[in-house]
Amino acid sequence: MHRSLTIFDEVVVAVAVNVSKTSTFTLPERIAMLEATVGHEPGVRVTSFEGLMVDFGRQIGASCVIRGVRAMSDFEYEFEMALMNKHLYPEIETLFMMASQQYLYVSSSRLKELVQFGRDVSEFVPPQVAKQLRERLGKP
Repeated sequence: MHRSLTIFDEVVVAVAVNVSKTSTFTLPERIAMLEATVGHEPGVRVTSFEGLMVDFGRQIGASCVIRGVRAMSDFEYEFEMALMNKHLYPEIETLFMMASQQYLYVSSSRLKELVQFGRDVSEFVPPQVAKQLRERLGKP
């Protein structure tokens, strides 16, 4: 998000409501964590949406969607989505940003596994997120 602000004046951090995926945290919890982490940044707005991201982008007048990629497997999935989005809404561009080197191997699945085995993940996520992961998934 911080790197995105060097390119764009405003960045909307939008959390998708995915009915086919079981999240560790509820939508309000995820929004609250994002607000606590980046909501104070000038030019950042945190929100959520249901449905297709491209429809949400059109609704808010977005000209670009920023997608983070870590590996070729991420890129293949994201590339297909970008092509479909371009077909559905030709006015929107997709910008792929490579994850910072220190996060290339970090995934939510890996972090959850570490927490479940009692490991500290605070070097990978903001303190509030690490705390909530420990409370939700850590060993009693």
